[in-house]
Amino acid sequence: MRPAVRKYHWLMTETQLTVTGMTCDHCVRHVTDAISKVAGVHSVNVKLAEGIAVIESDASLDLQVVKDAVVAAGYSA
Repeated sequence: MRPAVRKYHWLMTETQLTVTGMTCDHCVRHVTDAISKVAGVHSVNVKLAEGIAVIESDASLDLQVVKDAVVAAGYSA
């Protein structure tokens, strides 16, 4: 599935990324921490019930780097 991307500022982008494998609040914190460390990410809101991460970032963010961070944390994106 292709992530939804919405440009809401000329330098910022909001992206929704599907994340699977999360089962609890600890998982949410782990995914949040992993994504937050990616250069260009300004904020992350991980929603366990929906299985998504809403990411506010620079428009030039490489989404593959975010996906790799999620996978390295032990989840699927």
